[in-house]
Amino acid sequence: MVMVTTRKQFFKKQIKLCIKQKKAEGTGQKFMKTYKNICHNLEDTKKLAQRFAKLITNGCFINLYGEIGAGKTAFVKLVAEALDVKEKVTSPSFVILNEYHTGSIPIYHFDLYRLENEGIKTIYDELREYSEGKQVTFVEWAEFNQNEAPFNHVEINVTYNDDDSRTYEFKSVGEDEIIEGLQK
Repeated sequence: MVMVTTRKQFFKKQIKLCIKQKKAEGTGQKFMKTYKNICHNLEDTKKLAQRFAKLITNGCFINLYGEIGAGKTAFVKLVAEALDVKEKVTSPSFVILNEYHTGSIPIYHFDLYRLENEGIKTIYDELREYSEGKQVTFVEWAEFNQNEAPFNHVEINVTYNDDDSRTYEFKSVGEDEIIEGLQK
């Protein structure tokens, strides 16, 4: 079951995170938790995606990093499947954005690989305008403009290993509950 966050809860959480961030800035601490998981096959990845899907809520913003073919889109497909998305989930490489509205939470899936910096800024500006915390947003190739991510987000770095396994490293930037949930 996916938790629904009301607008009031969302903003209350944002205020708490800003206060926490200010305290962390004063001490020079990094404001981040991490979790790493090695998946040896598709079944392992599916289980990880299902666990992740149970933890994300409306308004989650997820940046995905990894080489071409590492498994970024495959992970989004598995999360979408766990969220009961009925549409076929495909890579947004050539269309920039795919939207899925049939699951328990709407999903916006961006791919920034083919965009120039100005195009990336425009995408993020538009996203901020119509994003009111009612969807989950996945952004592939977020390294092309890390400065535009909201303060409160999750980063997932997907690495393809020599033994055909994949390492998924999750980092929270204000989304500590998700990482804590994965660690259980």
